[in-house]
Amino acid sequence: MSEPVWNQFLTERDKQVFATSGYGARQGFGKRPAILVIDVNYAFCGDKPEPILDSIKRWRNSCGEESWESVKAIKRLVTSGRAKGLPVFYTTGIRRADDWDSGSWAWKNNRSGELPKTPANIDGNKIVAEIEPAPQDIVIYKQKPSGFFGTPLLSYLVLLGVDSLIVTGTTTSGCVRASVLDAFSNNYRISLVEEGCFDRSQASHAINLCDMNAKYADVIKLEEALSFIQTLKSGMFELPGAGMTLPGKVVNM
Repeated sequence: MSEPVWNQFLTERDKQVFATSGYGARQGFGKRPAILVIDVNYAFCGDKPEPILDSIKRWRNSCGEESWESVKAIKRLVTSGRAKGLPVFYTTGIRRADDWDSGSWAWKNNRSGELPKTPANIDGNKIVAEIEPAPQDIVIYKQKPSGFFGTPLLSYLVLLGVDSLIVTGTTTSGCVRASVLDAFSNNYRISLVEEGCFDRSQASHAINLCDMNAKYADVIKLEEALSFIQTLKSGMFELPGAGMTLPGKVVNM
């Protein structure tokens, strides 16, 4: 079995601390899981697979080629979940055309005034076509890192009787981590699919997976998630129908 991706960044002292402190215990899956896909849009993936240093010239938040590898894993996950009738939630951003509501995002990036569009007029907040939401999926629009902050996500999880989350998306160190901490704080069991998470920084990706695995979530491989989903009964949830308006299409201002 391969070593965790974060081991290359840990000192021997760190490894001994994790080995003896009791952290990193396996919490396991829940009984009624939902899949949560965090911010896998063109702003974070770019409009095509290309080296990150090229992609960020046009898409300042891009995570480069690695994002498109994760898209492949996410596609397999959501396809498996939909086949069992699991709720699939997506988050993405929303902004006013004049960017007035960028708020604190403007304070830590000197390119924050760039709107998430390319000359091809692709909306950066649009979820990439390879994993676009199906009619029964629920899209949550947000303005801050956590998918829970200022959105109806928690109320929909309660409505559906969800007890756990299988999480993918980006960035591992930012919006994924923020959403995982809020889910943990609301007493949900969380599984993070390693191949489905990505970040523009390799070190941030690895260390945040390490920290979340130690305290808040189980970091698992895609194949384990797929195998677990196959053990679930079909049709456990009453999802929005194909003819219904997606309840997540709410502007949270």
